[in-house]
Amino acid sequence: MIYDVRQTTTYVYETAVTRARHVLRLLPVTRDLQRVTAAMLDIDPIPISRREATDFFHNWTTVAELEEPHETLTLKLAARISVTAVEPIDPDKSPPWESVRAEAYASENIGPVSPVHFIHPSRQVSLDPEIRDYARASFAPRRPVLAGAVELMHRIKNDFTYELGATTVTTTPSMSFALRRGVCQDFAHIMIAGLRGLGLPAAYVSGFLRTVPRPGAAHLAGADAMHAWIKVWCGAAGWWGLDPTNALIAGEDHVVLAIGRDYADVAPIDGVVLASGEQRLTTAVDVIPVEG
Repeated sequence: MIYDVRQTTTYVYETAVTRARHVLRLLPVTRDLQRVTAAMLDIDPIPISRREATDFFHNWTTVAELEEPHETLTLKLAARISVTAVEPIDPDKSPPWESVRAEAYASENIGPVSPVHFIHPSRQVSLDPEIRDYARASFAPRRPVLAGAVELMHRIKNDFTYELGATTVTTTPSMSFALRRGVCQDFAHIMIAGLRGLGLPAAYVSGFLRTVPRPGAAHLAGADAMHAWIKVWCGAAGWWGLDPTNALIAGEDHVVLAIGRDYADVAPIDGVVLASGEQRLTTAVDVIPVEG
């Protein structure tokens, strides 16, 4: 499936920003099952300097410095991305979760896609005993790892309420777990905390969803904004994307923007601004299929 992706992010500041340094993760890159044929990021006002690079996890980063006083910052992404359907797998034929855990801890690979980076606590995901015990209910002894993860995904979808405004980007997994509500970031963090609590590697994925659902399909929660889901490492079965907000195995409808240990690694906009007062953020996303 080929998509045209358009995203506009706008910050309106209460007072003029006199100087700013932004770290942006808004440009997608080519990955397994995803090919970027064109991508452009416009920044208004135009930065005095702009540097592009990839980070450790192969996410594209743009470091932009602005010295012109401004009350509005507008970021516009335009990209054409091809997503290949994932080959289906029977979750019950994945390895037992205990063997995957043992293999992850024994791994000597420290490359960007190694499971060793995704089994420990990270900046925004602690190992909460309550979340671990909640996840454990899906992992009976010797249960295939992907089957347990898929069941956990469905339980989060059923047990938690998707509610905009119930949480913020700084809400911890423990807080959203206690609330039993939140948005895609919260559900991804909860699922990651539960899997890591059992010793299973889990990564955080930011990206986009197909805007218009397929004929006869339900509208996907998070389709009109940036979205988040997880990837769980299943040993010999590889990495699998799971979307607990929509209870879906990530596939052609999911466009990956960045991958990390949690939201802090993939925040689309980070940095420092010199100003006083509050700011207002609006984001609009369209992911339109142009060819099947």
